[in-house]
Amino acid sequence: MSIDGKYTIEQLAQRLDILESEAAIRKVQSRYMLLCDTPCPVYPPVTDAERIEMILDLYTEDAVWEGVGDYYTGQFGRAEGKDAVRAHFNRFWPADQNPRRILNAHYLTSENITVEGDRAEGTWIHMQPWLYDDGTALLRSSRLNNAFRRVDGEWKVSRTRTENVFIADLPDNFAESYPEQSVLFR
Repeated sequence: MSIDGKYTIEQLAQRLDILESEAAIRKVQSRYMLLCDTPCPVYPPVTDAERIEMILDLYTEDAVWEGVGDYYTGQFGRAEGKDAVRAHFNRFWPADQNPRRILNAHYLTSENITVEGDRAEGTWIHMQPWLYDDGTALLRSSRLNNAFRRVDGEWKVSRTRTENVFIADLPDNFAESYPEQSVLFR
């Protein structure tokens, strides 16, 4: 702000860019979470392989996906580059999963996004119930510290970093109604 309390056109343009960047980053993070939900609520319905490619479209070529901390380092490890991130997600949705995950929904909260030019970081806390076809269920909560980079004018994830807050078993068959397939976007 100038001495007289007014903004220059350049200052206003910079402030507008930050606001638009925050909104774009929020959409990228939200899209990522939506694509990770089960059942996957995109339309038309997609296979897990197609879903993974849609997720990878949100990432930079040199992206890192990592679990950190006592619990997630061993469970998720670190994947560097799109091929390694693809392999990570292929392990997350194996065709022969037993018991099969029938519901997973991500709830994001406590957002904080900081934009500096063509780079940004965002933090969130998220919770997600997981239901399996054998009636077992659990509730997971994680902290996210993700990095983003503007590539050819488009914001992409350059790092996903997740740390366990807690994992709690839920009572067997605790949910009595849930969709087999999402119809939200039809």
